[in-house]
Amino acid sequence: MTDGTGRPAERAGERTAGGTPDAPPQGLRDAPPAGPPVELPIRLAELGPETAVAQLAPRLAQFAAVARLEHVTRAAQLLGMPQPTLSRAVARLEEELGVDLLARQGRTVRLTRAGRLLLGSVERALAELERGAEAARAEADPASGRVAFGFLHTMGTDAVPALLRGFRAVQPQIRFQLVQDYTAAMLERLRAGELDLCLVSPLPDAPDLTARPLDEQRLALVVPDGHRLAGRRRIRLAEVAREPFVAVERGYGLRAITDGFCAEAGFVPKLAFEGEDAETLRGLVAAGLGVALLPPALVARPGVVELEVTAPRTRRAIGLAWATGRPLTPPVAAFRDFVLSRRGRLLDHG
Repeated sequence: MTDGTGRPAERAGERTAGGTPDAPPQGLRDAPPAGPPVELPIRLAELGPETAVAQLAPRLAQFAAVARLEHVTRAAQLLGMPQPTLSRAVARLEEELGVDLLARQGRTVRLTRAGRLLLGSVERALAELERGAEAARAEADPASGRVAFGFLHTMGTDAVPALLRGFRAVQPQIRFQLVQDYTAAMLERLRAGELDLCLVSPLPDAPDLTARPLDEQRLALVVPDGHRLAGRRRIRLAEVAREPFVAVERGYGLRAITDGFCAEAGFVPKLAFEGEDAETLRGLVAAGLGVALLPPALVARPGVVELEVTAPRTRRAIGLAWATGRPLTPPVAAFRDFVLSRRGRLLDHG
């Protein structure tokens, strides 16, 4: 990254959704956890037709039922299976392990030492499996499931909060994981299944992604208030072909759109500074370090003037994207339909 003279350019707006300088992009959750969970390394079990896990797993719950009740007939009733079938399954488990797990005493059974050792691991494994199943069901619960929603940084101050407020009015219990990032990174996470939906610009044109346009946003030419053109209301983009520009970095959708509009006007912008945050770029313009094509500011910023660009027509399409063919959970489908219902009103924040 250079400053236009060949030297490394200053990185403006080096902050993420969490506000930490130089930190990697982070997700924003609507209900922050009390503290970060400690991630312990997991040793993955070996899988295959002859591995112990593949052979033992179907019989572990059956063994746990017999061990808990210490009675094969009652365990069979609990599991809803014939008693002889259960007895054969436990005997097969003992055969595969090469050790006695149960000591038969008439109609009852007692765990052997080896049985007690196995039962502890089995109970932990079954409890973890149950928690995983509950989490999977909760994720898709129509009333209280979760939506992983990505959006552009420039949408985070007004459009997205307005969307969430409107949706929460009708679906108050649905949870959100919010991720702010640039378009290319969000589409990569969408393909990987880390995001369910994302609000992007420009819209992707790829067979594995579905995108629907929602609104158009005007991009204004932002100049310092002492600039030679500051007294104008409208301008042709070609009139600033020789001016230094400040812009977001390559890879951001807004950068590709800016470069495209400049190309339409017949020039390649001379970049003085590159950054990641529109408001930081607006501050650089106020300091007289360049001009920029930016979305309108929500609150007027001292030191800058926004000019309407008449040629070319500097508007960017904003739309919603999701993975083609991937089933949507009920909460994700409900939020997608709500967002699509805001077509033409996405930027109306009243």
